[in-house]
Amino acid sequence: MGLCGTDQDKERLLKRLRRIEGQVRGLAAMVEQNKDCIDVLRQINSVSGALRGIWTQIIGDHLRGCISNSLLQQDEKLIDEFMEHLRKLR
Repeated sequence: MGLCGTDQDKERLLKRLRRIEGQVRGLAAMVEQNKDCIDVLRQINSVSGALRGIWTQIIGDHLRGCISNSLLQQDEKLIDEFMEHLRKLR
């Protein structure tokens, strides 16, 4: 089973992930250059927020697509799998 959503959504996700990848490379460069702690922390917060945004988008797609289809087929396997994922969050 692949990602829920359209190919347009997939391209948008990939574009966001590539931007985050650049932010992480920038973060590594900041550490290498011994930048101030508060600047590094700001960048970490920015990367974390961007990842949370993607996580939220994929969860929404999963609920609207995969989970709703699973409910229509009266198959609770995906719901159990999703609940297990949520239990592991910190």
